[in-house]
Amino acid sequence: MSTITVPGLTAGTWTIDPVHSEVGFSVRHLMVSKVKGVFDKFEGTIVVAEDPLASSVQVSIDVSSINTREENRDNHLRSPDFFESDKYPSITFMSTSVTPKGNDYVITGDLAIKGTTKQVTLDLEFNGVSGDPWGGTRAGFSAATEISRSDFGIDISMPLDGGGVVVGEKVKITLEVEAVLAQG
Repeated sequence: MSTITVPGLTAGTWTIDPVHSEVGFSVRHLMVSKVKGVFDKFEGTIVVAEDPLASSVQVSIDVSSINTREENRDNHLRSPDFFESDKYPSITFMSTSVTPKGNDYVITGDLAIKGTTKQVTLDLEFNGVSGDPWGGTRAGFSAATEISRSDFGIDISMPLDGGGVVVGEKVKITLEVEAVLAQG
């Protein structure tokens, strides 16, 4: 099997820059709209191998940093009805494989939420590499997946009188990542 090359992407350890990255999600609300939110605190590393398909990603998200721009909702999301952040303070992702998909990639890995770990796949787009004003090298990535919240123990059922539910089952996860190559 031949090694693929990704122009500009250097082998090494890249640290996710949380100031220039976003971990976002959206979920159907009242069957008519979507509520969007982010996690404000997270950290992670991307280890790019000489063969980019042998690369790996590790991420940890602080559940208590959930932010939907509504304090009461955020507090409810931290409660045992949803994430139970006192007992399960982190969401983690550890990749297990990277495969090509046209000009893009698919990352498969283990996502752990609320004490349950499931394999998920993320569609990944490599957005390029650039130098920064401080002499560093940065790379950009976009990724997305969709999960079922009940698969991870978030199985709250709040039915509506006319049919449907208050909170949808499917959760769309979107990532915009800027990572900095470790120097030296």
